[in-house]
Amino acid sequence: QVQLVESGGGLVQAGGSLRLSCAASGSIFSIGVMGWYRQAPGNQRELVASISRGGSINYADSVKGRFIISRDYAKDTVYLQMNSLKPEDTAVYYCYTIVDREYWGQGTQVTVSS
Repeated sequence: QVQLVESGGGLVQAGGSLRLSCAASGSIFSIGVMGWYRQAPGNQRELVASISRGGSINYADSVKGRFIISRDYAKDTVYLQMNSLKPEDTAVYYCYTIVDREYWGQGTQVTVSS
Protein backbone atom coordinates (compact mmCIF):
# COMPACT_ATOMS: atom_id res chain seq x y z
CA GLN A 1 0.00 0.00 0.00
CA VAL A 2 1.05 3.56 -0.76
CA GLN A 3 -0.22 6.66 0.98
CA LEU A 4 -0.11 10.12 -0.57
CA VAL A 5 -0.47 13.19 1.62
CA GLU A 6 -1.03 16.53 -0.07
CA SER A 7 -0.64 20.03 1.30
CA GLY A 8 -0.49 23.61 0.11
CA GLY A 9 -3.91 24.37 -1.30
CA GLY A 10 -5.87 27.48 -0.42
CA LEU A 11 -7.40 30.72 -1.60
CA VAL A 12 -5.42 33.15 -3.70
CA GLN A 13 -6.16 36.14 -5.88
CA ALA A 14 -5.72 35.96 -9.63
CA GLY A 15 -2.08 36.46 -10.56
CA GLY A 16 -0.89 34.96 -7.31
CA SER A 17 1.05 31.78 -6.60
CA LEU A 18 0.65 28.60 -4.60
CA ARG A 19 2.86 25.59 -4.08
CA LEU A 20 1.42 22.12 -3.64
CA SER A 21 3.32 19.25 -2.07
CA CYS A 22 2.62 15.53 -2.07
CA ALA A 23 4.61 13.06 0.01
CA ALA A 24 4.44 9.33 -0.63
CA SER A 25 4.91 6.72 2.06
CA GLY A 26 4.40 3.00 2.51
CA SER A 27 5.44 0.31 0.02
CA ILE A 28 7.27 2.59 -2.37
CA PHE A 29 10.18 0.40 -3.38
CA SER A 30 9.77 1.22 -7.06
CA ILE A 31 7.69 4.33 -7.25
CA GLY A 32 7.15 5.41 -10.83
CA VAL A 33 5.54 8.46 -12.29
CA MET A 34 4.21 11.12 -9.92
CA GLY A 35 1.95 13.97 -10.84
CA TRP A 36 -1.15 16.06 -10.40
CA TYR A 37 -4.66 15.96 -11.76
CA ARG A 38 -7.40 18.46 -11.06
CA GLN A 39 -11.17 18.43 -11.15
CA ALA A 40 -13.41 21.47 -11.23
CA PRO A 41 -17.14 21.22 -10.45
CA GLY A 42 -19.00 19.71 -13.37
CA ASN A 43 -15.80 18.82 -15.20
CA GLN A 44 -13.87 15.63 -15.71
CA ARG A 45 -10.62 15.08 -13.91
CA GLU A 46 -7.76 16.30 -16.09
CA LEU A 47 -4.01 15.86 -16.02
CA VAL A 48 -2.13 18.98 -14.94
CA ALA A 49 1.46 17.77 -14.88
CA SER A 50 3.48 14.62 -14.42
CA ILE A 51 7.12 13.69 -13.89
CA SER A 52 8.46 10.23 -14.55
CA ARG A 53 10.98 8.29 -12.52
CA GLY A 54 13.57 9.32 -15.10
CA GLY A 55 12.62 12.99 -14.96
CA SER A 56 10.50 13.34 -18.10
CA ILE A 57 7.88 16.03 -17.62
CA ASN A 58 4.50 16.63 -19.20
CA TYR A 59 2.20 19.62 -18.75
CA ALA A 60 -1.33 20.35 -19.82
CA ASP A 61 -1.36 23.07 -22.46
CA SER A 62 -3.43 25.25 -20.16
CA VAL A 63 -0.67 25.45 -17.53
CA LYS A 64 2.48 25.50 -19.66
CA GLY A 65 4.67 28.47 -18.77
CA ARG A 66 2.85 29.03 -15.47
CA PHE A 67 3.18 25.79 -13.48
CA ILE A 68 6.36 23.93 -12.62
CA ILE A 69 6.45 20.33 -11.42
CA SER A 70 9.45 19.02 -9.53
CA ARG A 71 10.34 15.94 -7.55
CA ASP A 72 12.55 15.13 -4.59
CA TYR A 73 13.50 11.51 -5.18
CA ALA A 74 15.10 11.13 -1.75
CA LYS A 75 11.89 12.22 -0.03
CA ASP A 76 9.46 10.61 -2.51
CA THR A 77 7.78 13.97 -2.76
CA VAL A 78 6.40 15.83 -5.75
CA TYR A 79 5.75 19.55 -5.89
CA LEU A 80 3.64 21.78 -8.09
CA GLN A 81 4.59 25.45 -8.18
CA MET A 82 1.64 27.35 -9.58
CA ASN A 83 2.27 30.90 -10.75
CA SER A 84 0.10 33.49 -12.50
CA LEU A 85 -2.97 31.70 -11.26
CA LYS A 86 -6.28 32.28 -13.04
CA PRO A 87 -9.85 31.78 -11.83
CA GLU A 88 -10.13 28.85 -14.24
CA ASP A 89 -7.41 27.07 -12.26
CA THR A 90 -9.92 26.70 -9.42
CA ALA A 91 -10.34 23.00 -8.73
CA VAL A 92 -9.55 20.17 -6.37
CA TYR A 93 -6.00 19.05 -7.11
CA TYR A 94 -5.13 15.38 -6.69
CA CYS A 95 -1.69 13.89 -6.41
CA TYR A 96 -1.16 10.48 -7.96
CA THR A 97 1.54 7.91 -8.46
CA ILE A 98 1.97 4.48 -10.00
CA VAL A 99 3.73 1.70 -8.16
CA ASP A 100 2.00 -1.65 -8.59
CA ARG A 101 -1.17 0.29 -9.51
CA GLU A 102 -2.44 3.86 -9.37
CA TYR A 103 -2.64 5.60 -6.01
CA TRP A 104 -4.38 8.90 -5.31
CA GLY A 105 -4.20 11.53 -2.63
CA GLN A 106 -7.26 12.89 -0.86
CA GLY A 107 -7.25 16.11 -2.86
CA THR A 108 -6.58 19.71 -1.92
CA GLN A 109 -8.77 22.65 -2.85
CA VAL A 110 -7.28 25.52 -4.85
CA THR A 111 -9.51 28.56 -5.27
CA VAL A 112 -8.46 31.54 -7.36
CA SER A 113 -10.55 34.67 -6.96
CA SER A 114 -10.87 37.28 -9.70
